[in-house]
Amino acid sequence: MQTGVLRATAASWWRHKELRRTGQTGQAQRLERKTVLRDLGYLRQAATLPDAHVICGEGGTFIHLGWTIVSTLAPIERFPLAALMVARGTPFIDIRPVTDVIAFANLPRVARDGSIDPEPCRPGRSVSLTIYLELVEQLGARIINDPRSHQSA
Repeated sequence: MQTGVLRATAASWWRHKELRRTGQTGQAQRLERKTVLRDLGYLRQAATLPDAHVICGEGGTFIHLGWTIVSTLAPIERFPLAALMVARGTPFIDIRPVTDVIAFANLPRVARDGSIDPEPCRPGRSVSLTIYLELVEQLGARIINDPRSHQSA
């Protein structure tokens, strides 16, 4: 199923459609194959990285995979790769209900390499995904595939 969704998405890209329209079918197929392989790599990363997550707000949808961020200006409903990741269990943070954008902007970032700052009060600080989820949830965000529910107390 996942490769079918990814193939359909790649084939729908305007550049690939234009290549097909102008008779450059082989080039379009090569680009589509490259796109699908790249997206499958992202799916593998999302399944293996402990702090991988998808976040969606008014500014678009962002897939956080350690040091790699994949984004679009579209909501998750129009970003099949992100929707597929969430369907496969990647944590999803919906910040569209958050109204205090200043408080959200001042939140720490999720640690990209698993390292947590010993001084959480300094600018540019980083915290674990579970701590970030607690903070963003206090602002009104919805959490789907919450990894905190899988941890033993």
